[in-house]
Amino acid sequence: MFERAGRGNRAVILHPVFSGTGPEVLDEFQELCRSAGVEIAAVLTAPRDRPDARFFVGKGKIEQVAEQVSATGADLVLVSCPLSAIQERNIEKSCQCRVLDRTTLILDIFALRARSHEGKLQVELAQLRHISTRLVRGWTHLERQKGGIGLRGPGETQLETDRRLIGQRIQYLKSRLEKVRRQRVQSRRRRDRAQVFTVALVGYTNAGKSTLFNALTDADVGTENMQFATLDPTVRQMPNVPTGNVLLVDTVGFVGNLPHELITAFHATLQETREADLLLHVIDAADHFHQQREQDVESVLESVDASDIPIIRVFNKIDLTDRTPSSQVNEKGDLVRIDISALRGTGLEELKDSIALRLKGERIRTWISLEGRFAKLRSQLFDLGAVAEEKIADDGQWLIHVDLSQQDAEHLGRLPGDDGALVRESILLADRHSET
Repeated sequence: MFERAGRGNRAVILHPVFSGTGPEVLDEFQELCRSAGVEIAAVLTAPRDRPDARFFVGKGKIEQVAEQVSATGADLVLVSCPLSAIQERNIEKSCQCRVLDRTTLILDIFALRARSHEGKLQVELAQLRHISTRLVRGWTHLERQKGGIGLRGPGETQLETDRRLIGQRIQYLKSRLEKVRRQRVQSRRRRDRAQVFTVALVGYTNAGKSTLFNALTDADVGTENMQFATLDPTVRQMPNVPTGNVLLVDTVGFVGNLPHELITAFHATLQETREADLLLHVIDAADHFHQQREQDVESVLESVDASDIPIIRVFNKIDLTDRTPSSQVNEKGDLVRIDISALRGTGLEELKDSIALRLKGERIRTWISLEGRFAKLRSQLFDLGAVAEEKIADDGQWLIHVDLSQQDAEHLGRLPGDDGALVRESILLADRHSET
């Protein structure tokens, strides 16, 4: 055994390279290290055909890592691939310092960024699930609990005791997160009843989602040029959207090969993505590897059953490239891709208009006549932003040119009494996309 450093952020990076592994993998891992506050002392690469069962890489490469640790005074070794518990323990024995793999590093960054109560619960659950598979490495030197008068225990090893305590804590965290999930379901039901649309920002970490979020909502969410600057989801209302109430959700960024523990623990947060009416997939246009990043995000969306939600691909940071801003629509005329600069404001107005059009759906445009007793219905039409023009007839009735979605019209048609009947007769029976 050896005495692990209680703290320290100076590290030697070990990067195994397999066939088909590009340089972007190492670049991303170094960015993850920077986000965690790591000072990189040295970087060693290790070409491999397949992982070694004992060290993941060869014994000779581990000896080189140990030499670099000794020469640079590093406090830990960071491995860019997930390791098994036995591989971590063997590398620690050889290098005489702490060893963290990619999954543990990401969990550490999440623990550093978590601010909300829910976020802290989710991070702790993910950490405990990950640590529970590695308890053996910390307690191999312990035998059965001490015997003797006054010291006889239940016969458990220290490992068994810790595993039992961790299991109890995991069950407690699951129950707390289930309560959060029920609260989110209730909130979504209230939004559905109030006809509130939800647009979620998704994308690779550090693609500029929070900057775009601030630009679209006039908010002041913190933005930093680092991985996982945003962890807890933030919700704000988008102002001046003709569809009515639209909520924009800023979600945690994705990474390639997102650890299973994180997908499971962040189920409640990712639920917001799955329940959205529209997704904005924010892509860093200045990233040379953005095509691979897109595929990674799409894989995560598929894993949380969100791949069927309408999506607009938003290529951000266009100001850092030499390409001319452009956009693309599908056969229905819906925007499917657009180039923007959230920081400079380029393309934002077109994006806002396209969001409104995608949320509106099939439109009904027609004139209706309302008597004074329909004042409540008139007020609801204004609240929905469905009144394009209004006139007063000679007999005092309101002549209103409505422009609203089929979904909003059907919702108003379910109103009780004469209000709902009037909508069904005057609006739902009107020809869509026509004026009468």
